[in-house]
Amino acid sequence: MPITLGPQDALLVIDVQNDFMPGGALPIKDGDSVVPLINTLAKKFDHVVLTQDWHPPEHISFATTHDQRPYETVKVAYGSQTLWPEHVLQHTEGAAFHPALHIPHAEVILRKGFRRHIDSYSAFLENDHTTPTGLAGYLRERNLSRLFLCGLAYDFCVRYSALDGIAHGFEIIVVEDATRPVDLPGSISGTNAAFAQANIPRIQSTELLGC
Repeated sequence: MPITLGPQDALLVIDVQNDFMPGGALPIKDGDSVVPLINTLAKKFDHVVLTQDWHPPEHISFATTHDQRPYETVKVAYGSQTLWPEHVLQHTEGAAFHPALHIPHAEVILRKGFRRHIDSYSAFLENDHTTPTGLAGYLRERNLSRLFLCGLAYDFCVRYSALDGIAHGFEIIVVEDATRPVDLPGSISGTNAAFAQANIPRIQSTELLGC
């Protein structure tokens, strides 16, 4: 039996951007395969929020900023930082949403990661776990309390958005087949364990679509 949606529900679509697609600067395997499903899911929701990673040049998350190789880890002021290839640079085609993403009724686009010295996986807090993005206040003012998460990537931006959403008092559900992982060593198993510990359900899209 499909999940019944109400006025308190919103779909949070995480970072469906060109650079995270096959052929992009930070490609996620089969990342483009979730786009049609996300479009279909969005039609079920009256409220949809899109997030968009939006990095300036020499961003703290770029391996080139530290003269290191991508996927290595360094210590920064707020803790451990995974280093990535340069990606989703502001005002570039790589930072644009995938051209097939079609959600004309999306109500807000939240940009994150635009501060040069702080990365931001989560849609709620930057990686210092202190600096808010403003999303929590927006959702509360709209009386949106149950969030269904989809997008990219399952084991990073979806993961941390889900965990911070729970910490901010929202009910969080991850639509697992509408996500794809980066899949670094241990990142998927770690995400699954974190969701289990936080009692965050992982559902399939059929539970929303009823087919």
